[in-house]
Amino acid sequence: MEVERGLPLSASRFAAEVHRVLNDPRSWGHGGTMRFLRVSRGPVRFRVALSSPALTDRMCAPLVTGGELSCRSGPRSVINARRYGEGAATYGRDLASYREYVINHEVGHALGHGHQGCPGPGRRAPVMVQQTKSLYGCRPNPWPFP
Repeated sequence: MEVERGLPLSASRFAAEVHRVLNDPRSWGHGGTMRFLRVSRGPVRFRVALSSPALTDRMCAPLVTGGELSCRSGPRSVINARRYGEGAATYGRDLASYREYVINHEVGHALGHGHQGCPGPGRRAPVMVQQTKSLYGCRPNPWPFP
C-alpha cells in the first residue's frame, strides 16, 4: 500500500478500505477462494497506490489520465486521489460504491483482467467496464461477483 504524502486522506484508513474491499465475498476473493493479505515488506504481487492527479499522470504515462483517471502501471494499481475523494458522475452521490468499484477495477488489472463492454442496456456493468468514463447503458456495479 502506498499513499502519497500530503494527501488529505489517512493512509491507514485507505489501507483498511482496500483490504476490506478486496476480501469482501463479492470481490476478487469470491467468498474465500482467494485471500488478500497486507504485508509491510518482502515480495508482493502488486501494490495499490493512492496518488494525487499530478503523480497519477506521471505514474500512468504513456496513458493519458488527464488528472481524472486511475490506471495500472507495472506492479501498481494507481488510484487517483481526486477521483477517490470526489467519485464520478456515473455513480452520482454514491461515493462509497464508487470507491469499491475503482479499487476492484484497478486491482482487476493487476490480476490480469482486461476491460469489458456493457452486456446490454439496463444490465449490471461488469466491474471491468470503464465505469468512470461511462456506463455505456449499463447500471453501476462495483463488484466482480455481485
